[in-house]
Amino acid sequence: MRQFAISDIHGCNISFNALLDQIGLTTADELYLLGDYIDRGPDSKGVLDTVIRLQSTGYKVRCLMGNHDEAILKARTDRRFYLDWLTGWGGEETLDSFKAFQWDDIAQEYWQFFQSLELFAEIDGFILVHAGLNFKLSNPFSNKTDLMYMRDWYKDVNYHWLGDRCIVHGHTPVTIEQCETLLQNLDTHQVLDIDTGCFAGTRLLGKGYLTAFDMTNRELFFQKNLDDVSGYWAGR
Repeated sequence: MRQFAISDIHGCNISFNALLDQIGLTTADELYLLGDYIDRGPDSKGVLDTVIRLQSTGYKVRCLMGNHDEAILKARTDRRFYLDWLTGWGGEETLDSFKAFQWDDIAQEYWQFFQSLELFAEIDGFILVHAGLNFKLSNPFSNKTDLMYMRDWYKDVNYHWLGDRCIVHGHTPVTIEQCETLLQNLDTHQVLDIDTGCFAGTRLLGKGYLTAFDMTNRELFFQKNLDDVSGYWAGR
């Protein structure tokens, strides 16, 4: 049995399936998805369909919540935020993938999926989270927003609290070279960012890959983005 982590798929379902093929995922393995399944890429619905299909056919898939997954829940009830999500977060691409003109066009099983997402997971010497941990708090797990949104927190890591655990996260895109360097230093720095900017290959130099981390064997797998993301402009 192997344990894998993947983060920040962002609607890139072709790339996601290619990465699953590359790692040779089996029902004996465990797959941990660290959030941001939707927005920006062309097929958010397809990504969710892939995850739900895996879960329903015997694959062990555990799913965390990212800031984009929380955002669609907020956009559903907050009209002002909805307009920001639509144009600034890549929400338009998500609605297009569902061919949705109103919220009711998105089936209930997808809303149930978003509502079921966990904020973090602890497994076999690893802490898995979407964005990071706020070590300025006595309990770094206590602030929901920090777990999904925070950046630039490495300088505050409390190694006494962390012990021999390592943190695996996404949210902040890095190059594959930076990701590999983090893995090389994992025993000392105890943090690994596996968001290699899958959706951003045409926008951010050195990015444009979806990454899987084999936690069992401490090995990285990189899949170059195969989806058409040319229509999305970050921060549009």
